[in-house]
Amino acid sequence: MVEFLTNIQAIPFKGSGPVKIADEDLRRITLSNQQAQTILQDNQELFAEVLRSAITKEDVVAVGYRKRQLQVFERLLEEQPYFDEIKAKKGCSSEVVWQLFFEKNPWIFGYGLTYLHLSGLNEKKLEQVVHGYTVSEHGKRVDALLRTRGIISSLCFVEIKTHQTELLQKKPYRAGCWAPSDELAGGVSQVQGTVALASESIRTKLTLRDDEGNPTGEEAYNYKPKSFLVVGRLGEFVGIHGVNQERYRSFELFRRNTTNPEIITFDELLERARFIVGQHET
Repeated sequence: MVEFLTNIQAIPFKGSGPVKIADEDLRRITLSNQQAQTILQDNQELFAEVLRSAITKEDVVAVGYRKRQLQVFERLLEEQPYFDEIKAKKGCSSEVVWQLFFEKNPWIFGYGLTYLHLSGLNEKKLEQVVHGYTVSEHGKRVDALLRTRGIISSLCFVEIKTHQTELLQKKPYRAGCWAPSDELAGGVSQVQGTVALASESIRTKLTLRDDEGNPTGEEAYNYKPKSFLVVGRLGEFVGIHGVNQERYRSFELFRRNTTNPEIITFDELLERARFIVGQHET
C-alpha cells in the first residue's frame, strides 16, 4: 500500500474517466524536464563517469571473444600436444594451423603487426593470389594480403611460418656469431619475391571488386608496400639459466637490418594481442 501510494503520484491522469494502470507502470517513475535537469546538475561527476565507462553489448561480446581466442593462441604456442591435436583434426600442415587461426582472428593482424590499422580486402580471405598463373609459371600466393585503413589505403603483405621454425643455425658461423636459419633466410627471400611479383601484377593500384566483378569504390596503392614475416619464437634463446646473449644478439642484428619484411616472432605477436585486449577492457 505504501509503495502504491508513493508511485501513484508519478502517474499522469488525463480526464475524469477511469484509468487502468498495471503494476509495472507504477514502478516506472516519470520525471519532468525540470526534475531531470536538477538530477543532472546535482550529479555531474557521476554522469560524466558513466559516459566515460559506458560500453555496449557488442563491446562486451567482442572483448569476451578475444579473451577466449587469446587462450587458444597461448595453448597453440605453449602446448605442443594441443597444437598436434588441432593439426590432426584439421588434417593440415603446421603453417595452415596458424593460417586458419589468424583467418578466424583478423583483429590480431589488424592491430598487432603495426601501429597502423590493417584490415583484409573487402571481407575477402587473408590468403590471396598476388601473381597469376601463366604458361611458364605458377600462381604466387601470400598468406595474408592486407591494406592500411585511412583516407588513402596501401597494401601490406604477410607471410606466416610456424612457432617451431628455428631462427638461427644450430652451430655458430664464427665464434660468437650465428647465421640465420635456412627457414628464416628463405622466408625473407620468399616475402621479398612475393612483393616483387605482386608489383608486376598489381602495379601501382589495386581496385577492389565484389564477387560479381563490380568495383566496390575501394582502392589500395602498391608503392613499396610494407611486408611482415611471422616466424619462430624468442624462447629459442632462453636456456635453463637465462638468455644466450650472443645468439640473441645475432638474431636482433639480422632482423634490425632487414627492413622489408619486418620480422615478428609468434610470442611477440601474442603479447601485442594481449595488449589489444587489455586496452579494450580499460
